[in-house]
Amino acid sequence: MKNGFHILPASRLSRVTAACVQGLAASLASLAAPATAAPPASAQEHREFDAMLEAAFPAPPAGQARTFILHFTLPGARPAQGGAWQLSLHRPDGRLLRQWRGRHAARQGSGRVQIAWRADAGLPSGIYELRLQAGDIRQRRPIAVGQPALLLAASAAPPAPGTAGAPGPAQLAGLPYTILYGNLHSQTNHSDGGGDPARCNGAQAPQSAPFGPDDAFQFAQRHGLQVLLASEHNHMYDGSESSAPGADPLAARQLYRIGLASAASYSAAHPGFTALYGQEWGVISGGGHINILNSPALLGWERSSDGQPFADVVTPRNDYAALYKIMHEQGWLGQFNHPKESQFPIAGQALAYSQDGGAAMALCEIMNSHAFSSRIDEGETRHSYYESACNRLLEAGYQLAFSSNQDNHCANWGAAYGNRTGILLPAADRQSQDSVLAAIRARRVFATMDKHSAIALSANGAIMGSEIENSGPLALQVHYASSAGRGIAALDIMHGVPGRRGEVAALPGVAGLQHRFTPAPGRHFYYARITQDDGRQLWSAPVWVNQR
Repeated sequence: MKNGFHILPASRLSRVTAACVQGLAASLASLAAPATAAPPASAQEHREFDAMLEAAFPAPPAGQARTFILHFTLPGARPAQGGAWQLSLHRPDGRLLRQWRGRHAARQGSGRVQIAWRADAGLPSGIYELRLQAGDIRQRRPIAVGQPALLLAASAAPPAPGTAGAPGPAQLAGLPYTILYGNLHSQTNHSDGGGDPARCNGAQAPQSAPFGPDDAFQFAQRHGLQVLLASEHNHMYDGSESSAPGADPLAARQLYRIGLASAASYSAAHPGFTALYGQEWGVISGGGHINILNSPALLGWERSSDGQPFADVVTPRNDYAALYKIMHEQGWLGQFNHPKESQFPIAGQALAYSQDGGAAMALCEIMNSHAFSSRIDEGETRHSYYESACNRLLEAGYQLAFSSNQDNHCANWGAAYGNRTGILLPAADRQSQDSVLAAIRARRVFATMDKHSAIALSANGAIMGSEIENSGPLALQVHYASSAGRGIAALDIMHGVPGRRGEVAALPGVAGLQHRFTPAPGRHFYYARITQDDGRQLWSAPVWVNQR
């Protein structure tokens, strides 16, 4: 033990040097936590309720019905256990057009409901919106009715060249940034991921699957990604989904360091690809998951039968105020993973803000493909959307960019769907772990459902992620590119007020990629949301404006 931390002797470390261990001890000395009684065993993960809305965007041929599919999952549910749901269809101006209600049954842990709807003759063409509510889950999806006019027509030019005849990555003309496309949420066999897609249909027993971090980085790079974060569940380093007091704490901490070394060595050996290794901290029950992107230490709350912590830094389970404080002090970056409106409590208040959290938390997942997908052709149709919860976090006061990840548990890192997290790296910077993390810290990040498209927002020339002072008119510019030649069916510039805890809403009167107006005095944030002509959406990071 050194400085209150349990550090493995160099002779027992695999692929980690003694210098790395000594540096880890020195950097974390201020965080030493005294031994405490072991908390209750961690709740089993992936036993929470989830709901997904599947709705094709294009309008069917005239006179034909379209089908909306509601997917419900509740692993471990009792036979026919379920709950209430509500689906509503809203006109382009937000007025309610149609509503359906019912109860779902999660037989053997899953269930689905199909709803047929035929547009009435004479219903005006436009982009309508479906809104699903089931428990604490709220999701919205756009659909086209008739033949809505496009804000930006699809390009007639041939797609920008890529590999094997496919379009290449998009780049935003006129901005001095290179775009990196990545996935900042995935698991390997260091926790409950890495399952063979041929046999994988859910989370794996911890540390049982065949594929680890090196496999993940190699697979993602071959699939065209430029960044991958292996984010392992922090409480599974003992080899258990719940608790294993008989496990070896030294081996648990060693496994985390092996993962760090794997990411560092892979990045060094593969220029143009950034491998990151971190942890998904927390449990769903009573809390929520947070990715810590850049911690050299394993955090946790579990202890062995003789009282030794499995983690380098003891953090109380579900104590988000304490977690944020440690992250802020150490400069660690966080991402809210698949947030729900009942999660991340402080003093009993869900989605609560703290100054430490505001400094540490940089990202919020706004859309994910299905965590247990085994698809390797980017054909997954089950998606989850979290814009409502992310907006509540922004309104609480967090300064967050949006991400779109895959939460892979099967060995299909980046291949389940075409969604990506886009990272804007200054064109003069060399791609590395440090430069990627610096771009994330600056909130120069966007979320896209289309790996061939990119979005950014600037305010008076300041790029998204910036906070600016302004007086008089404000000029917002939406930057968009599609190497596949896609058009824009709808564009919204969303507006909110930090600390208000109100509703984020679209600005009125936005008719193009440029919008000029004078905000009311006070603090504001704005972000752009594009719906392409194929229904896939993109979200810019916000800009924050202090209007004098």
